[in-house]
Amino acid sequence: MGQVLHGSATTTETVRRAIQARQEGVRAAAKRYGVSPTTVQKWRSRQTSSDARMGPKEPRSSVLSLEDEAVIVAFRRHTLLPLDDCLYALQPTLPHLTRSSLHRCLQRHGISRLPDVDGDKPKRSRFKADPIGYFHIDIAQVSTEQGKLHLFVAIDRTSKFVFVQLHEKATQRIAAAFLHDLVAAVSYTIHTVRTDNGIQFTDNRPVDEEAEAQAAAYWATQNRPRIYRWHSFAWACEQTRIEHRLTKPRCQWTNGQVERMNRTIKGATVKRYHYASHDELRQHLQLFVDAYNYGRRLKTLRGLTPYEFIYQNWTKEPERFRLDPSHHMPGPNI
Repeated sequence: MGQVLHGSATTTETVRRAIQARQEGVRAAAKRYGVSPTTVQKWRSRQTSSDARMGPKEPRSSVLSLEDEAVIVAFRRHTLLPLDDCLYALQPTLPHLTRSSLHRCLQRHGISRLPDVDGDKPKRSRFKADPIGYFHIDIAQVSTEQGKLHLFVAIDRTSKFVFVQLHEKATQRIAAAFLHDLVAAVSYTIHTVRTDNGIQFTDNRPVDEEAEAQAAAYWATQNRPRIYRWHSFAWACEQTRIEHRLTKPRCQWTNGQVERMNRTIKGATVKRYHYASHDELRQHLQLFVDAYNYGRRLKTLRGLTPYEFIYQNWTKEPERFRLDPSHHMPGPNI
């Protein structure tokens, strides 16, 4: 491997060692090697022939003060959060903090890499880049002092916008009503929903061929067309012109985004707090979802909140929207 010299170097290490070894005058050595007398004196006064380290003797930030760096280092060591999460958490306190200055600060203090966790890391794959309007829907069970509730959760694959409801029962009609409420709550057009094969979302009973033949024979004797019974959720999709997709059997990871959101909601509510009534849980759940949609900055959205990402898409693709998304912003529009 060749020598690495800085841009202004006029000598190589071989020439420097010769200057240090030869016992001749400064002017004679300068003339021999085609350098200035100052260069000869410099290398004769040094013990090595390598370039000295460039830059400041004690590296420090030109943006962050020593107090700022102390806050960043303490926060990183205490929370062990990734780089982007640290950035989003610290920016309200340090508005001048940027991602690059944070990264350099962590490198200077030797904490730019988080410690490895024991165990194999699962292989991760990204979803296909779909336009906004692709929702994953699932049902989870939560409990309060009054009893059990069914948590209906929907999350947009692209914008990460979340919509939730709590119901005492989980029936087909309630699932269909949840879909209608979701359509009304979202400012853009929903084109696809993905659910599991639960009875609330699909009629997956096996076909009885004998009964089907008897029904076909009966309706053939009538003078009116055969009447088919729609599944409530399927009829809601038909009314709203939404494509309904189902997960494959024993392949729950295809709906894993909403499964992960279920764990996030439970971890922030029922697994952390005790609720004396259903209304108390409903109130806290709505506050959490509003904070997530309008205040949670996500790495997958490049630091934007779900609402900011939706508003950004409204400026780029207004044809996908039914109304201005700012009308759904909580509080007065200033």
